[in-house]
Amino acid sequence: MKKLAILAAALGLAACGASSDIIYKPAEQKLPQHIKKIAVRPFSNKTQQFGLEEKITLKVIDEFLKNGEYTVAPENIAQGVVVGEINHYILTPIQYDVNLVPTVYKLNVIAGVRLLDKEQNRYLWEEPALQATKMYSAATLPGGLTEEQAREALWEILAKDVVLRTVSGFGSVSSTSQKKLPGSQDAQPAGTVNPNP
Repeated sequence: MKKLAILAAALGLAACGASSDIIYKPAEQKLPQHIKKIAVRPFSNKTQQFGLEEKITLKVIDEFLKNGEYTVAPENIAQGVVVGEINHYILTPIQYDVNLVPTVYKLNVIAGVRLLDKEQNRYLWEEPALQATKMYSAATLPGGLTEEQAREALWEILAKDVVLRTVSGFGSVSSTSQKKLPGSQDAQPAGTVNPNP
């Protein structure tokens, strides 16, 4: 009788665990309460492409303004500062026509982004390899894009990821594995930082 009760209890627990209604939802990790204003430091550009940093910086600012949860302010009065750099910009032709002229491209941009808490002089979060990828047809084809139009789509994706990571917390966005990055280096250890790298 005792074995039958244990078996029934085990089957009941197994049935509860097999339900598809159970969803893991971690608690939101909001920023500390003293952070009310956020500044976006101009991104640095570690690629060979000229002028990328200005476009992504403006797009991140626009996205924070659209979101409205935090005020965007100059760095000298902001409590939190978004610090970022564009690490990789890779444009690859992936399809050709019969004359070996590229017809489809894959544009891949990888950026490292962190949020600095100025009061504590430490980074609250870091995404070392935010990645955005856009596949598009050449501008000469119907519905095709120019490289600049494809970049604009990528800036929008990355800006939304930065704002989502800031507003919704850990787990809302994830970086690409460091092992998958072209020419990856070991990540720097966490800890206190120089706020003006």
